[in-house]
Amino acid sequence: MTSTIDVVTEKATTHRKSGSTIALIVIAMAQLMIVLDGTIVNIATPHILTSLHFTQSSVQWVVTSYALAFGSLLLLGGRLGDLFGRRRMFVLGIAVFAIASLIGGIAPTGGLLLAARAIQGAGAALASPAALALINTTFEAGRERNRAMAVYAAMSGAGAAIGMILGGVLTEADWRWTFFINVPIGLAVAILAPRVLVESESGDGRLDVAGAVTGTAGLFGIVYGLSHAGQQGSSWGDLQTLLPLIGGLVVLALFVVVESRASHPLLPLRILSDRTRGVSLLSMLLIGAGMMAMFFFLGLFVQQVLGYSPVKTGFAFLPFSAGVVAAAGLASNLAGRVDPRWLSGFGGLLATTAMVGFAHLSTDSSYALHLLPWIVVMGFGMGFLFIPLTLTATAGVRRDDSGAAASALNTAQQIGGAVGIAALTTVFTHFATQKGTELAAAGKAAIAQAAASGHTPTHGQLAQASHHAALQVQTFGSTHAFWYAAGMMLFATVLVLGLLNVRHTQLAAEEAAVVVA
Repeated sequence: MTSTIDVVTEKATTHRKSGSTIALIVIAMAQLMIVLDGTIVNIATPHILTSLHFTQSSVQWVVTSYALAFGSLLLLGGRLGDLFGRRRMFVLGIAVFAIASLIGGIAPTGGLLLAARAIQGAGAALASPAALALINTTFEAGRERNRAMAVYAAMSGAGAAIGMILGGVLTEADWRWTFFINVPIGLAVAILAPRVLVESESGDGRLDVAGAVTGTAGLFGIVYGLSHAGQQGSSWGDLQTLLPLIGGLVVLALFVVVESRASHPLLPLRILSDRTRGVSLLSMLLIGAGMMAMFFFLGLFVQQVLGYSPVKTGFAFLPFSAGVVAAAGLASNLAGRVDPRWLSGFGGLLATTAMVGFAHLSTDSSYALHLLPWIVVMGFGMGFLFIPLTLTATAGVRRDDSGAAASALNTAQQIGGAVGIAALTTVFTHFATQKGTELAAAGKAAIAQAAASGHTPTHGQLAQASHHAALQVQTFGSTHAFWYAAGMMLFATVLVLGLLNVRHTQLAAEEAAVVVA
C-alpha cells in the first residue's frame, strides 16, 4: 500500500512540475515578446520611414506610440486583472497584442501602423502586470517561485538586447517581419495559457473610473512630455514638453487625492506607503532609466563610431543577455539565503562600475577590449538587481492587490526608461554641442593657418577631418551621458543598501502568509 501511495505521489509531483514548467515557459515567452517589442522596431525604423513615407520627425512615433499606450495604461491593466481574473486579462492582452502585430505588419499607411502600435501597447499593458501576478498564484513561495522570478527577470532584462538582435536579422529580410514574428508566438501563448495557468479569483470591488481616468491621463502626459523632450534634445522649454509634463503632474496629484478617498482604488496607496515596496519601486525607476540609456547611447556608439551594421550591433549586445540570465539564476538561488539589500546592492555596484567603464570610451576604443568587458559586467549587475527588487516590490501584498503591485513595478520601469532617455539626451546634446563648437573653431583656425602658409587642404582632407570631428562629438556627448547614468545607478545602489532593510527570512514568511491568506 505504501509503495502504491509513493508511486501516486511521485507521479502527481512530476505532473505538477511538468505543468509548472510549461506555465513558466508561457509566462516567459509573453514577457519576452512584450519587452523586446520596445526595441525590435528601432533598427527597422529607417526602412519604415522610406516604405511608408514618414518624415524624420514623425517616424519616431512608431516607437513612442507603443511606449505611450503601454506606460499610461499599466495601472488600469493591473487593476482589471485584479477585478476580472488575471489569466483572463493575460490571454486577452496577448491576443490583442498578436492581432495588432498582424495589422502593423500589413499596414499600407503610416497612420494605420501608428494605430496598431498603440493597440499593441494597450495589449501589453493588460498582459504584463497579469504575467507577473500570475507567478504569485501559479508557483509556491520559496525555491519554485524564486526560480520563476529569475526567468521572468531574465526575460525583462534581456528582452531589449534580444530585440535589437531580432530587429537587425528580421529587417534584413523585410521590416514587416518585426511585427509578423509576434503573431504565431502570441497565438500559441493565448491558446496554452488557459490550459496551464491558474486563474485568480475575481475581485469583489468595482472599477475605479475616476482613478482610471486620472491615472491614465497623468501618466500619458508625463510619458508624452518626456518622449518629446528626448526627441527634441535640450528643448525642455518647448511648450509641447512643458505643458504635458506640468499637466501630467497636476493630474497625478489629483489621482492621489481620488485614490485616497476611493472605496476600491485603482492603485491602493497602501502599496506605495510600504517602505520596502517604495524603495524597490524608486530604485527600479532609476535602474530602468540607466539601462535604457545604455542601450540607446551605446547602440549609437557601436553603429556610428565602430561602424557596425544593424545585425552586428544586435549581436554585440548578446553578452549582456547572457550576463542577465546567468546572474538571475545565481540571484534566485541566493535569494533564500541572502538578504535582498546585499544582492541588489552588489548588482547596483556592478552596474555603476560598468557605466563608469562606458564613460571612458574614445574614438579609438575597440569592442573586444573596451566594450565587451563592461557589457558583461552590466548584464550581471542587472541580473542581481532585477531578482531581489522584483521580489521585494511584489511580496507581502494582499492577494487582491497583487495585480496593482505588479503594474506599479512595470510602470516604474517604463517611466524610468522615458526619464532616462529624455534627461540623458539633454545631457548628450549639451556636451555634443559644446564639443562641436570647440572643434569647429579649432578647424577654422587650422584652415586659416594652413592657407596663410600656402597649404590649402584638399576636399578629401576636409571630409576626413569633418568625419573624425563628428565621431569625437558623438563620443564626447555619449560618455558624459554615461557619467550621469552612472550617477543614477549609484543613487539606486545607495537607496537599496541604506533603506531596503527587509530580511530574506522575513520575505519568505510574508510570501507564505500571502499564499495562505
